[in-house]
Amino acid sequence: MDVDDFLPMSALQHLSFCPRQCALIHVDRVWADNVRTVEGTLLHERADRPGGERRPEVRAERALWLRSERLRLVGRADVVEFVRDDRGRERVHPVEYKRGRRGEWGHDEVQLCAQAIALEEMMGVTVESGALYHGKSRRRREVVFSPALRARTERLARELHAMVRGAVVPAAEYGAKCEECSLKQACMPKVRLDASGYIRSLIRGTESE
Repeated sequence: MDVDDFLPMSALQHLSFCPRQCALIHVDRVWADNVRTVEGTLLHERADRPGGERRPEVRAERALWLRSERLRLVGRADVVEFVRDDRGRERVHPVEYKRGRRGEWGHDEVQLCAQAIALEEMMGVTVESGALYHGKSRRRREVVFSPALRARTERLARELHAMVRGAVVPAAEYGAKCEECSLKQACMPKVRLDASGYIRSLIRGTESE
């Protein structure tokens, strides 16, 4: 692998949510906005203005570019907080902004964990936890980077590189989450499902004759 094979950390969230969505974006280069993606973009624009701020015991840096050699991923952290404890030591704490409420399946956590792994490599520190800020609730939620979450993040990174390297686009599998996806029209999961069912019915009809 060389420098050209680095992929965006955000692709891990896409892959965790739906492998086909990930492939459409990162293999076929398909993208489309909907209300949710526009709201997410506006939220990130506010968080991604480069610069910093200081509060008592906390220094926050916005829009930090990150790179992980181990995962072969690059990305930009919305906010990285440097929290000073009573002994004067700094704890590194990434914060990622998400437009919606908390997801059920941990798709956002893997992206945040990849940021933590990159920060560990770049700064020579251990990043124990981070936070997800949910725009709908206007609350942040702490995420502990457990061994299980780290292993899942590394596994998804390997799967992502294999998918892009092999130009693999998985077949559509319709589910409730498809209604939230901005690529629904490009993916056409219901059409593909209905078409495959129609073909199977024709085959069964032929075999019964």
